[in-house]
Amino acid sequence: MKADERLTVANALAQLEREDSPYEKVFRHGSLHVEIYKPDHEDPQTKHSLDEIYVVISGTGFIVRGDDRQAFEVGEVIFVPAGIEHRFEEFSDDFATWVFFFGPEGGEQETWFI
Repeated sequence: MKADERLTVANALAQLEREDSPYEKVFRHGSLHVEIYKPDHEDPQTKHSLDEIYVVISGTGFIVRGDDRQAFEVGEVIFVPAGIEHRFEEFSDDFATWVFFFGPEGGEQETWFI
């Protein structure tokens, strides 16, 4: 995306359509990297060296994190610590998500949920 473009779902998906990839980097500031991710029928990703947060834009399915498998829905925030095997499974054709990579290599040390 260009610096003068708004970081919207429509703009990010349009950028993604111009590429031959299931993801596109759309923003970076310091350790924060923002991507749009829309896999086609299968999620080929492997574990990453940074912590990441997904915010589901559209679709439903399941997220597998290590030995855990849970359903997800639109608007859900999903945290995956650095170094954890994960993938999306049985997701609908309209599945798309924001991906936020952040922090130091190897991930942050503290996690808590409210």
